[in-house]
Amino acid sequence: MSIKRIDSNSRMSQVVIHGGIIYTAGIVAADPNTDIQGQTGQILDTIDQYLLSNESNKSNIISATIWLADMADFSEMNAIWDMWLAKDNPPVRACVEAKLAAPQYKVEIQITAVQA
Repeated sequence: MSIKRIDSNSRMSQVVIHGGIIYTAGIVAADPNTDIQGQTGQILDTIDQYLLSNESNKSNIISATIWLADMADFSEMNAIWDMWLAKDNPPVRACVEAKLAAPQYKVEIQITAVQA
């Protein structure tokens, strides 16, 4: 079975597809100079792009992990997540507070999805 790696460098790939399963790396906002809702929206747009370009969509997400720099942002992040989420097909999800790679990042999201 083949493995497809997308947006790779010597350290990592942004997406790996194997056996019809799409795995993303932890995704952060392209422009971190926004609030938690802006960063969350950017990340979810990126996830949509990766899924759509690889024969999938948000209804096929089976797992999500969300890291917040400050759990005080939980409700504001969820407001964007809840608007975006495919309501009939919610994934399993974990959300934890963690120190992220750089102080300007407020949220990082990783998902696993099935190709359609």
